[in-house]
Amino acid sequence: MKTVLQRVQRAEVRVDNEIVGRITKGVLALTAVERGDTLEDVRTTARKIATLRIFPDRTPMDRTLQDVGGSCLLVSQFTIAGSVRKGRRPSFDRAEHPDRANELYLALADALRALDVPVETGQFAAHMQVDLVNDGPVTLIIESKNGALV
Repeated sequence: MKTVLQRVQRAEVRVDNEIVGRITKGVLALTAVERGDTLEDVRTTARKIATLRIFPDRTPMDRTLQDVGGSCLLVSQFTIAGSVRKGRRPSFDRAEHPDRANELYLALADALRALDVPVETGQFAAHMQVDLVNDGPVTLIIESKNGALV
């Protein structure tokens, strides 16, 4: 499971010009489910998102999403699983089958909520427009395989 995590002042996602998810202070999590990912990868990713110290206090990276009462906008983005190693067209061989990917994507939203993180989501497999104000900017990559951070 790969997630591009961005600290944001605000973010929203639209489908067919309708807002389907919106947050203020928090994180935008663009997440790809890869073949072989499990519920343990979901739990590992959720714990990291909830407890990563990326918000300022005494130092620029001192407080967690939970500490600041922030929210998460979770957007499924299978293209993060893509590879551009060969040729000129990305390969998405590593992306999980859509049914299983959606199951784990929804499980990630539930796992974050279980950690008391308010979560808004995009719409799985839809064409979406994401609007955000990156704060910092702070952008990090979280990758989990077999339940462990890579």
